[in-house]
Amino acid sequence: MRETLEVKSKVWLEVDGEAVLGLGRKMLLEAIHRHGSISRAAREVGISFRKAWGYIHSMEEFLNTKLVETRVGGKGGGGASLTAEARDLLAHYDKLLKGVNEAIDERFHEIFG
Repeated sequence: MRETLEVKSKVWLEVDGEAVLGLGRKMLLEAIHRHGSISRAAREVGISFRKAWGYIHSMEEFLNTKLVETRVGGKGGGGASLTAEARDLLAHYDKLLKGVNEAIDERFHEIFG
C-alpha cells in the first residue's frame, strides 16, 4: 500500500436535515471575529456579502439564537461581532472536530497500520 494513504472526513451540524455549521461557515464566523466586518470576512473566505449574510441568517434561524451583532455604518463606521453564543458554538464545534479527528486517526492507524 502507498505510504501517502490518508484518511479525510467532513463534520457538520444539522437541524432538521439542514446544514447549520460546517468548516465553511466556521471559517466565515472566525473571519467576522478577526475583521469585525461581514464584508471583509466574506471576501476572505471567497463568497459574496449576500451569501455570507444568508449563511448567518439561516444559522441564526435554525439555532434560534443571535450569532452576529451588527452596527450600522456612518461617521464612526459600522461593523460586526460575534455574540457569546457564537463563540461558544465555535468552541464546542472545534472540540467536536478535534475528538472526531483523533478517533478517526486512531481507527485508521489500527486498520491500515
